Amino acid sequence: MLRETFTENGRVRGVVGTDARITVYKGIPFADDTSGKNRWRPPQPAKDWEGVRVCSEFGPAPFQPEPGVTNPYLAFYAREWHVDPNVKMGEDCLRANIWTPAKSADEKLPVMVWIFGGGLMTGYPHEMEFDGERIASRGVVLVSIGYRVNAFAQFGHPQLTAEQPEAPSNFAFLDQAAGLAWVKRNIANFGGDPDNVTIFGQSSGAMSVLVHMVSPKTDGLFNRGIAQSIGGMVSRIPAPGGVTCQPLKVMEDLGVRLFEKLGVSTLEEARKVDAKTLCDAWFSMNMFLGPTLDGVFLPKSVDECFRDGEVKDLPLMIGCTKDEFLAPPRGETDEEILDGIRKQFGEYADGFIASLDPSLPLKEAATLHNVRLGTEMLASTAAKNGQKVYNYYFCPTIPGDDAGCFHSCDLWFTFETLMKCWRPFDGHHFMLARKMCNYWTNFAKNGDPNGLDKDGTPMPTWTPFTAENPQPMVFGNEVYMGTDCRTAKEQYLLDVNLAAVEREKQQ
Repeated sequence: MLRETFTENGRVRGVVGTDARITVYKGIPFADDTSGKNRWRPPQPAKDWEGVRVCSEFGPAPFQPEPGVTNPYLAFYAREWHVDPNVKMGEDCLRANIWTPAKSADEKLPVMVWIFGGGLMTGYPHEMEFDGERIASRGVVLVSIGYRVNAFAQFGHPQLTAEQPEAPSNFAFLDQAAGLAWVKRNIANFGGDPDNVTIFGQSSGAMSVLVHMVSPKTDGLFNRGIAQSIGGMVSRIPAPGGVTCQPLKVMEDLGVRLFEKLGVSTLEEARKVDAKTLCDAWFSMNMFLGPTLDGVFLPKSVDECFRDGEVKDLPLMIGCTKDEFLAPPRGETDEEILDGIRKQFGEYADGFIASLDPSLPLKEAATLHNVRLGTEMLASTAAKNGQKVYNYYFCPTIPGDDAGCFHSCDLWFTFETLMKCWRPFDGHHFMLARKMCNYWTNFAKNGDPNGLDKDGTPMPTWTPFTAENPQPMVFGNEVYMGTDCRTAKEQYLLDVNLAAVEREKQQ
């Protein structure tokens, strides 16, 4: 097995995985520490090291509020995977983790690069559900990359724009791009093929995939993309928290407000503020922002790029879960429904409620308020523009009467890591996870998810999503192609929104 190899900065030694056929390299720096003078600057080259670096521990998670039950922002996910309040955090977070099944460096295996989610506010690449062994066992080199989040990532300020107009914001995406470029330069040393790279992510990780699909700064760094559970950027129905592309001026004004809260007046002073103080100040402002239209990394909004066909002509897999941000509302009265929303969204509940369609009954508005509409709009738009698109709908019964088929529950299945979850999954869940992991890795190998199951039998055929055949692959208690999972109301809303996109395109 390929237990030792080298990178552009020095030699590295991995550790034996739980599966002894897999080698795991943890915490390899792909760029320098982002603290101090490097805060709010593009990622700088990693420093060289002497001898062999033993890669047996993950690097720091990007700085964020303490994971676990003490963090109200992650109250729900504290029961799922943000369970460790002692996870190491810091600004030296630009690290890559690699799971490789290669026995030698010349195997040219397909590569998958995972971009974690968390609203660009929280999360890290080595969360427990992201264990890459099951993906690697299918003959794929799996890489997960760290990037800056919250105040360290989506920051903007007039002084910063003046100092570095080539990179005034979007540091999360700049970090991801640096990670992809590092993979391009180094992954062959780990048995991977630098010319066969699939990027995939969920939630804000999926948003990141879409950003890279349209950014001129990541041309040539990957060959296909998978976007799991993101649609608010392309739907006329706003997403919870209002995750949309922001003008640079909005980010600059926010930076001015942040400086006032911190009691500083210059970038030099702000770069000296300790990480916790900066992070706490950011979260106290209750902001939840997406990509910045900085005119450089992202000159144009993602939805406009897809509408106008200004997207990398690469295969795309995209889909969502049945209930996403809100399970079907429990209770009959408005007050019961509002109480449920407040329990699920905590301090962000008011923003979610304000974004609902006031012309509809609350129960109906809350049920319709999910990512699916935007997801299928994007799939339809991309397909009409000639992209090869595979759409899916994830809707199995999830054990635990608490959130339905909730946003992010598909992660246990994508990585086939159900055994790490507290939920009492049974045999059909494990079979579903096996099939999904097969489809995902098949897509990474050649841009087509179809192939045989692990037992050698054919899996259900997954046909591309087209205007003439707008069917998703349904991952439910059974796996099949079909449109019966789309309600008449959802079809109506989809048609109305697609018509609006076509009108905009003609203007």
